[in-house]
Amino acid sequence: MSHDAGLPPQENRPLARDAEPSLPPGTQTLARGLDVVRAVAQGAHDLKSVAEATGIGRSTAHRLVQLLDRYGYLRVAAGRDYALGPTLIEFGFQALHQNPLPVVARPILEELAEKVQDTVHLAIVDGGEVLYLDKIEGTRGAEMRSRIGHRMPLTRTGIGKALILDRGDDWQRLYEAEHSGDGGPVEDFLRRMHEYSQHGAAMDLEENEPGIRCVAAPVRDAGGQVVAAVSVSATKPFMPAQRMRGLVPVVQKAARSISRSLGYSG
Repeated sequence: MSHDAGLPPQENRPLARDAEPSLPPGTQTLARGLDVVRAVAQGAHDLKSVAEATGIGRSTAHRLVQLLDRYGYLRVAAGRDYALGPTLIEFGFQALHQNPLPVVARPILEELAEKVQDTVHLAIVDGGEVLYLDKIEGTRGAEMRSRIGHRMPLTRTGIGKALILDRGDDWQRLYEAEHSGDGGPVEDFLRRMHEYSQHGAAMDLEENEPGIRCVAAPVRDAGGQVVAAVSVSATKPFMPAQRMRGLVPVVQKAARSISRSLGYSG
């Protein structure tokens, strides 16, 4: 599973929302402010880059940045060097604690990480992408570049494939949207996904980042729906094919334990 590849195409397009007819009346200014925050989160570091990323005029963008800085949503140093502010850090921790999944899963993830010594992740689908909710760094090999709050494509990552194991009707559409002809024949992907679905676990065999491999399994809620996934990732020397096969039941056991905590009885 790769942890620092480029975002899917929809994240790279301009963030301006002026032309969107679906905005509720009277919310355009709020939408623009949110676009500014998103632009800074994606690397815009000054007024020029914010204006280019959002399509908002420089004077309007400047006023929004000043307001967001005042309320702590952004941090501005010397009139530039924009960064996300302390208010978002506070809200981020609150959001995590208001979601029962990371809280319920944490002790199980810690137990899994201690057992395997490799990097462990917990993720969900959000906005058509993988969103990492938790990470426990491994004690050997190279440090993974993933982080809590990081997003990744669904079909390029082991944990993403685990998240869509039950969505067979969407596999081809998701793959074609995320690869644009650079990921090999879609038939190969569909064949692998059918195998993963039958075994209840998915793998990443360096498909997204050279040298990184992953084993992942889905987490289900009380209704049996896949609501998250757990993965174990490591560099290739620590992930030969035989070990990956051996990790499948280990990761599945952890995923089942979290599922049971969410009310799943299957």
